[in-house]
Amino acid sequence: MAKKSSQQSSSAILVIGLGRFGSSTALNLTKLGREVMAIERNPEMVQEWSGRLTHVVEADTTNMEALRQLGVGDFSTAVVGIGTSIEASVLTTVNLVDLGIEQIWAKAISNAHGKILRRIGVEHVMYPESEAGARVAHLVSSRMLDYLEFDEGHFAVVKMRPPKEVQGFTLAEAGIRDAYGVTVVGIKSPGRDFTYAEPSSRIGSQDLLIVAGHVELLGRFAGRP
Repeated sequence: MAKKSSQQSSSAILVIGLGRFGSSTALNLTKLGREVMAIERNPEMVQEWSGRLTHVVEADTTNMEALRQLGVGDFSTAVVGIGTSIEASVLTTVNLVDLGIEQIWAKAISNAHGKILRRIGVEHVMYPESEAGARVAHLVSSRMLDYLEFDEGHFAVVKMRPPKEVQGFTLAEAGIRDAYGVTVVGIKSPGRDFTYAEPSSRIGSQDLLIVAGHVELLGRFAGRP
């Protein structure tokens, strides 16, 4: 196993595959000030992204020797964004596991694909297309303005407008937790910053609420008129 340099293990991130998901991830990591090395087998994609990312390399990541020559084993974190070929995704990921990369985030295009990735040791499996679809569905069908899901669909945190029935009341008076089983954790009134919610916090019609709870219960609360 390659010995990891302190600089790469602490900051640099490897991104494999520069399709929509991989390129967006790499670009946003760069904007956050992280050093990124991207690997892509399509020469046209390599040329397109060469001037926009820290390092872009053309290589076949299913080839272990190619990865060794690039020093991939020196990275502690890798994102596998390959989505066009399950075989290439799995073979690439196996190579990363064998090279001892500590944190691997891999895109899956189906439940079966995700199951295989977990079997070979990937802890962070992502389903960007289905997750995006679920998020949009929640936003368009309720008062939610933003939606972040955790624990595979069981728990979420949302930003939303307050239902009419709680407007003008304090949190203690509205009894939201008792009535709906969700917790208001923050409130933002117009012209003010978000503040932690207190029992005495009064809910205005133009306020924004940060609410946490079970996905189904949040849907019921946010679906109120």
